[in-house]
Amino acid sequence: MSTVQLLPGINQKKIKTGRLEVAYLEAGTGSMPVVLVHGNCSSSHFFQDFMLALAAKNHYVVYAPDMRGYGDSEVLPVDGTRAMRDFSDDLDSFVKALDLNTFHLLGWSLGGNIVMQYAIDYPGKIRSLTLESPGSPFGFGGTKDSVGTPTWPDCSGSGGGTANPDFAQRIAQGDRGNEQFSPRTVINNFYYKPPFRTSSDLEEIYLSSLLTTKITPGNYPGDMTPSDNWPTVGPGILGVNNALSPKYMNQGNFANISTNPPLLWVHGADDQIVSDTSFFDFGFLGQIGAVPGWPGAEVYPPQPMKTQVRTVLESYKANGGEYQEVQLADCGHSPHIEKQDEVVRLFTNFVDTH
Repeated sequence: MSTVQLLPGINQKKIKTGRLEVAYLEAGTGSMPVVLVHGNCSSSHFFQDFMLALAAKNHYVVYAPDMRGYGDSEVLPVDGTRAMRDFSDDLDSFVKALDLNTFHLLGWSLGGNIVMQYAIDYPGKIRSLTLESPGSPFGFGGTKDSVGTPTWPDCSGSGGGTANPDFAQRIAQGDRGNEQFSPRTVINNFYYKPPFRTSSDLEEIYLSSLLTTKITPGNYPGDMTPSDNWPTVGPGILGVNNALSPKYMNQGNFANISTNPPLLWVHGADDQIVSDTSFFDFGFLGQIGAVPGWPGAEVYPPQPMKTQVRTVLESYKANGGEYQEVQLADCGHSPHIEKQDEVVRLFTNFVDTH
């Protein structure tokens, strides 16, 4: 089924849900269900080695679905104006198809925003929630301050126009090279903290996984609209990067959900993607002179992404929720790969006590 190599002990399956046909990976034969949700420009295959480490504990059964537009799941467009709700609804249809009544849920990067939306939309099913390097609850790009105030009314600097077009084209072409914007280079320079590298076998699996990202008008990165405001790119209405625009996405109400699952937030101290100084944020790129015309920190400061996450989680705690933050030293955007043993220990200790 998949063009991505499967490690021994990983099974790939497909299931028809009420919304779409979902491809997913499964490992382990235990009785405690764990669901893992991948990030942008990736798929379930980025979890293969991590799944095997969890399965070795013997009491978990681990599922990792491919979200729409990634991996081997059915390719359907993402309605950017619904923010994370297409993905949240897809996740609900997936766990219903598997007849999972309660489970532990982990979301990595974009997946962190998906699982936060799931907790908002479908309260009561999650035994625990783990956010691994999640994006800001106030979207990616186009906001300032700890509460996610839009930098401009039209949220210029967010949406489909924020992706590097060379990178997107290389994904579409299946580029496996080593040039500046080649997917392999992006993984090794930004998904991880250099000089970290995986084994060559895992590197090929993760590269193949990234290359399953569907470069279509309705998927990655999405459309855009011109803006009169710096940096002159505003959000469109289709595709995943528009679903992450603060024009449509505001998960501040996560702090007020009716049920409060215990929450673990794990992130790398040296994350260059989700950061208060992100190399993918126009505010920071303007500040360091990488994008001309920056109007200055008073008008368009770097987006304080981790500060925004912490602000919402502190409100969650104030409203009766329980959360634990763990920042891993010498680690980038992918703790479950870069610090696998430590994350397995943190995660299993967390879920086993809840």
